[in-house]
Amino acid sequence: MSRFVTVDRNTAYLLPPSVNDWLKEDHLARFIVEVVDQLDISNITRKYAGRGSAAHHPSTLLALLVYGYASGIFSSRKIERATYDSVAFRFIAAGTHPDHDTLATFRRRFLGELQTLFLQVLELAKEMKLLKLGTVCLDGTKIHANASRHSALSHGHIEKLEVQLKAEVAELFALAESADQANIPDGVSLPDEIKRREDRLAVMAQAKVKIAARAAERYAAEKVRYEQKMAARAAKQEQTGKKPGGKLPHAPQPGPKATDQINLTDEESRIMPVSGGGFEQAYNAQAAVDATTMLVVATGVTQAPNDKQQIAPMLGTLAAQPQTHQQVEHLIADTGFFSEKNMQACEAAQITALIAVARDEHHPDWRERHSAPALLPDNATPAQTMSHRLQTKAGRALYALRKQTVEPVFGVNQVGAGVSPILHAWFGQSARRVEPGVSGVEFEAYGRLAPEIRPMHLKCIESSSNSAKTGNK
Repeated sequence: MSRFVTVDRNTAYLLPPSVNDWLKEDHLARFIVEVVDQLDISNITRKYAGRGSAAHHPSTLLALLVYGYASGIFSSRKIERATYDSVAFRFIAAGTHPDHDTLATFRRRFLGELQTLFLQVLELAKEMKLLKLGTVCLDGTKIHANASRHSALSHGHIEKLEVQLKAEVAELFALAESADQANIPDGVSLPDEIKRREDRLAVMAQAKVKIAARAAERYAAEKVRYEQKMAARAAKQEQTGKKPGGKLPHAPQPGPKATDQINLTDEESRIMPVSGGGFEQAYNAQAAVDATTMLVVATGVTQAPNDKQQIAPMLGTLAAQPQTHQQVEHLIADTGFFSEKNMQACEAAQITALIAVARDEHHPDWRERHSAPALLPDNATPAQTMSHRLQTKAGRALYALRKQTVEPVFGVNQVGAGVSPILHAWFGQSARRVEPGVSGVEFEAYGRLAPEIRPMHLKCIESSSNSAKTGNK
């Protein structure tokens, strides 16, 4: 006769069950609760006036949100449902069930306060001897905006559409005033058709104003760079007495170009090339990751389609944070970040840069991998200096850390955690003014970078915490 484990769902517990019995000791939910309990959230609790019914404690709501994002659940409604269905969520909420409106209001109301908590997480990681620093890997990834690239209009296309729509409005007005409306199809409302076109003309007029404002900003920046180049050429000519060679810098032209675009759904996003080919409406998210612990130590979001200008802002973020100030010794990045200016910025910050000059072959000759590079000439260019540094044994070993450090932070979360597009409503201030590194290691989860970085951040802390518990006894 077969023997089975008895399942009895009707007998009541003799003693009240304890939530501590619901999860194993090394579960991520336990770790998040422990971390959140150690954070200083007094500035949030003070803002509760004490009126009305009893409120859920901010630490409970915060832990629910963090664990939800860490496990790929971003919707407030789904988090509310999980407090009934998921043992981990029931453990965090201790059997209570904050509704979705409470969770969404908490996130929206305390957005500014939540943005400072990641710095506390880093401080806690340093106290736990988890944050090593020394070597930091930097990379960027395109995150799709909550808008279609087909909703974008160029300045030239707007001008063509304006001519067409104005002609259609004039034609419709003429038909409306005409006594004979036999040529109008059945079901067509002339006032509705006219209003629809006038509304679109108004939207396009606003779009043109915004494109013109962007063009004015671009012209001002290009004019400064042009004047600097011309001044440098003049100084060189005065010093040498000879006319500098090469082509003269092109003088910038004011006004918008025909190709300047704006997206009518999310005007702060940009058309960007994406991996695999093609273009998408997106943002460029940046992350600096500690090579030892895979902790994210700096983040940023920019509208620049490439990474050439992102080194200096990220260095500024690392320098501005007490937890990372003067702690970084090596900065590793791929070829998208290489420029002479970026090398100089790293040298000024007393950081050794290892930035790829060009793409490496996937299957180099084995002798090349194990041979030392030739000696550098005295007049070596910055590119030659960097290439030589990466060809040394130490340089190759350090640069090999890049793919296994920062790329998993993006890849695991995009695929495994179900990252959704950046929602425009999640940006606290105008994203058009956001530059990489302005927020540092803050609660980007709730401000700008949303689900992109946070899950790996917490999972790495958990992994390192487990290692510390088992390996340092």
